[in-house]
Amino acid sequence: MNDSEDPNAEVQYHLEVGPEDVADAVLLPGNPERVDKVTALWDAAEEKAYHREYRTATGHYEGSPISVTSTGIGSPSAAIAVEELARVGSDTFIRVGSCGAIQPEMDVGDLVITSGAVRQEGTSKEYVREDYPAVADHEVVSALVAAAERLGYDYHVGLTMSADSFYTGQGRPGFEEFRAAGSDALVEELQDANVKNIEMEASALLTIANVYGLRAGAVCSVYANRVTGEFRTEGESRAAETGSLAVHLLAKMDEVKREAGVDRWHAGLSLD
Repeated sequence: MNDSEDPNAEVQYHLEVGPEDVADAVLLPGNPERVDKVTALWDAAEEKAYHREYRTATGHYEGSPISVTSTGIGSPSAAIAVEELARVGSDTFIRVGSCGAIQPEMDVGDLVITSGAVRQEGTSKEYVREDYPAVADHEVVSALVAAAERLGYDYHVGLTMSADSFYTGQGRPGFEEFRAAGSDALVEELQDANVKNIEMEASALLTIANVYGLRAGAVCSVYANRVTGEFRTEGESRAAETGSLAVHLLAKMDEVKREAGVDRWHAGLSLD
């Protein structure tokens, strides 16, 4: 990108989307191939752009407008997606992906709904000081829990650790069994602190969203349990379906808030 290219232009530099291309609420998987699996769950969808790792489609789920944008692997590229989606008007973001569980009671195929995240990635540190918390929006968490309950999926709510490295940064050996300093104790330390899972994008997403006053959350399917040694790509669509239904529930929550004349969702309001 050169100095003559405006990062605030209507059509965004990396995503190649404009304000008419995306809904207010966007699901954020990592893999561009997952976009088709997400939109297959919707009433209708149309691809709007595909540039680099960023593939965007927009449609409706249960009548509610919804978009999906793939972010690639890791927090740096996810941050670019959030930046550019926010610039064209989106204000609600839900990561839908996969993760590794680190608590023994969690099964492959379960969902993890992130309430907050350990910021073991460098992207969010370039936005705000390291002791700033990465916290999910409570409305998004509530909608994800309600969606998982309605769909009958087993789920866990709690803290996620987001790393920049799939191997050494998550306590795995690197090439030729290389071990980074402290990696042998990493998973055990996180378990002791009641962290539920490890992935690579949630903490940056939550931090950036809070800095900008946006809504964000994350739901991931468990592909592996680091305690039991289980690994299966099972339940891939569960996170996407839960996230899609959560967007629909958030739209209903927003409507109820408007009718009640309040700014925040609370237990005294009902969707029924």
